[in-house]
Amino acid sequence: MKIATVSQMRAMDRQAIEKFAIPETLLMENAGGAAYRVLRDRFAVAGQRVLICSGSGNNGGDGLVVARKILSDGGHPQILLLGDPARYRGASAVNWKIIQKLGIDVLTGDSVSALEARLDSCDLVVDAILGTGLSKPVTGRYAEVIERINAAGCPVISLDIPSGIHGDNGRIMETAIRADLTVTFGLPKVGNLLYPGYHYGGQLYATHIGFPPDLTRSAELKIALNAPPALPARDPAGHKGTFGDALFIAGAAGYYGAPYLAARSFLKAGGGYARLAAPSAIIPTVAGLGPEIVFLPQAETDSGSLALSNHDPLAAAAAARDMVVVGPGLSLDVETASLVRNLVKTIPVPLLIDGDGITAISQSPEILRQRPADTVMTPHLGEMARLTGTSVDAIKNDPVGIVQKTAAQLKTTIVLKGAHSLIGFPDQRVCINTNGSHGMATAGSGDVLTGAIAAMAGAGLDLDMAVCKGVALHGAAGDIAAEAIGADGVTAVDILNHLPEAVRRDRIAREDTPPAPGIVTLV
Repeated sequence: MKIATVSQMRAMDRQAIEKFAIPETLLMENAGGAAYRVLRDRFAVAGQRVLICSGSGNNGGDGLVVARKILSDGGHPQILLLGDPARYRGASAVNWKIIQKLGIDVLTGDSVSALEARLDSCDLVVDAILGTGLSKPVTGRYAEVIERINAAGCPVISLDIPSGIHGDNGRIMETAIRADLTVTFGLPKVGNLLYPGYHYGGQLYATHIGFPPDLTRSAELKIALNAPPALPARDPAGHKGTFGDALFIAGAAGYYGAPYLAARSFLKAGGGYARLAAPSAIIPTVAGLGPEIVFLPQAETDSGSLALSNHDPLAAAAAARDMVVVGPGLSLDVETASLVRNLVKTIPVPLLIDGDGITAISQSPEILRQRPADTVMTPHLGEMARLTGTSVDAIKNDPVGIVQKTAAQLKTTIVLKGAHSLIGFPDQRVCINTNGSHGMATAGSGDVLTGAIAAMAGAGLDLDMAVCKGVALHGAAGDIAAEAIGADGVTAVDILNHLPEAVRRDRIAREDTPPAPGIVTLV
């Protein structure tokens, strides 16, 4: 499923009306009708008192349609009108005229003090206050209404997006509605899917409201849900080299877990041959944890990290592999960072850079553009800030835009790790991953991800799809671990150990693409 920014959604609205001659009133009727169907299916309507909180824009107009349909089905709608109804335009104005004729009880925003009594007596709240166009903090009576709705404890259905959530980044604009469910129109917006907006929206439903496929599937829409293809069938006569031969350049004194987790997750996700180049001193310990790994002992710096003198043998070993991973637990040693930059320039096979490798590259990111083969980077927010020379807060304000820009500039696939990770490609495509949970916010989780991605490349997927598949399977393993032991206690080893089950479930899933986690598509 494609995902839209706020500006893209506005353009789609205009095209639907101007190019395809779909009346605005019909689009609003479809939006309100879809929202009402969800409301009717989830909650009783006949005899129920429903408070519809409507702003003075199109989102408020959608709310007026819902109010009409509640009345038609025997419910008792009441409308809290925020803003001047004289500001209604187009389809919203048409629906306001109908509401006046129907005699539905309307409370104006000037009477916010009376809201509490209405909330005390209502069975359900419909949030149609602000919509996706919000660009400034919510203050004044709008903030007061939102906070009173949240405090009331009534079930809440939000139209398009919870009021107070930014449509392009999911951030809370001072305060926001906490909805039980959200029905979004046309396509999901970025803010519907990124945290905290995704969390505030509850169960997410999406409806195309009659838009033709030329709009909802347009190649101009570069953002989509992460929906990678099925895994290729394993060769029944294959050997270890058939399923991928990967080199992991990782580890330093005091960093035993990262190299182990990265190399062993490759094997647990189906990879065939994992080689680990690490400082000699740590290899006995790591070998005790993962005897299936093949070890390449390396010379060390005084601090116990990889020495620059290892460059030539490492470059030769890397050239003979299917894929190379560099960075997990390497440390920030200056000499090791220089080794990383020199290797990145010359390794002629696909390369995944993670952790301390990203910090090393951040000093000279331009070298990525000259690489002779494809590159993947898997930064968290702090590493992304170092890589781009910007702040964490700036990235949070425009995560999709910054991922798109950085991937294009560096000619590198970027996985911005976090709740609902973003996968950005050099051609501006971005996939939003929707599985995984807060249980995966644990040390070493990213190292497991690197091995899973490398394993998917070893399984025979093109690198783009291997990245998408690795991210999805990593999230699935985290979810399975949380099911088994509870999210609070999940560790990286738990995610690692549940990778085989994630792969097994993926292989027995339906061949057609299943719906994205957490999203229900309406007709």
